[in-house]
Amino acid sequence: MIVIGADPHKRTHTLVAVDAATGEQRSCETVKATPAGSETALGWARGLGSERVWAVEDCRHVSGRLERALIAAGERVVRVAPKLMAGARRGSRERGKSDPIDALAVARAALREGVENLPVAVLEGESLDLRLLLDHRDDLVAQRSDEQRRLRWHLHALELGDDIPAGALDRSVWIDRVGRRLGRQPQSARVGIARELVRSIAAKTRRARELEREITGLVANQAPQLLQQPGCGPLTAAKLVGEIAGAGRFRTDAQLARTAGVAPLPASSGRTDRHRLDRGGNRQLNCAFHRWAVNAGIHDPETAAYLARKQAKGRTGWKHCAASNATSHAALGGSSTPQTQPRAALTRRPP
Repeated sequence: MIVIGADPHKRTHTLVAVDAATGEQRSCETVKATPAGSETALGWARGLGSERVWAVEDCRHVSGRLERALIAAGERVVRVAPKLMAGARRGSRERGKSDPIDALAVARAALREGVENLPVAVLEGESLDLRLLLDHRDDLVAQRSDEQRRLRWHLHALELGDDIPAGALDRSVWIDRVGRRLGRQPQSARVGIARELVRSIAAKTRRARELEREITGLVANQAPQLLQQPGCGPLTAAKLVGEIAGAGRFRTDAQLARTAGVAPLPASSGRTDRHRLDRGGNRQLNCAFHRWAVNAGIHDPETAAYLARKQAKGRTGWKHCAASNATSHAALGGSSTPQTQPRAALTRRPP
């Protein structure tokens, strides 16, 4: 079998074929990032052997076109996280950095991790729509937060914002109140800028709420079982569905946990037996699991009891780590509350 490492870019894709048994490089090819280039890549790969797997560096939009072309042609494609290539490059005898070197590092990283242990690439449909809508909403909220900070400084200079509570500028009643206050002020440059910020914040707030309603409807259709889980709201569920893009890609909860970076890593030495948090993995997915665990610890009695038991055994600071450990334990199939089994919740439909 051969493993074809792909280093995708906006204009070209560089491919390196490696023998799975020996790790030796068999061939190298660079094609254009176009449909014709994908056909050229398929023809080149078919000439190398019938048993092959494509290991594509997971670069989201950059690698999407190549992935879709390969999957449509019936090829087996796995995704390799960019962070896995660092060790492969350091261990390589060929020094420096180039597209062929990077593609070779992708292939060897896939071999080192085990092709069967990497997430399988699939055609993205409704899950991609969810991810795009959620990313767009997150961008709007981030822009609104920046405008809110700027507005507060202007209101402070105008001595109009001392009574505005933290987080109040997310609410329409306070935005309208601030707008009326500014309307009664002498119309200076600062007042004009502040009024413009108020209008922009109000528009972004309305649009963010519209997107949230649309996202909630999509989640209810695609993964209603997630919304039934304590602590998992529509936005968290949308992040899980969009980032996982099909829980069937993972054979076990443990594989999903490792991809999300919520599975504890062994950090033992000698007679010291311990584990530590994984700082790698998909950090967007990791954040979604963390929010789910923290909310479940607050609102779900069974999860709260589980965390209390762990804290009684010496685990401290549950808001920062114990909630993540609870999710990790559940993701690994441990004895946690049954409703926090992530992969099961993503794949099981209610009766």
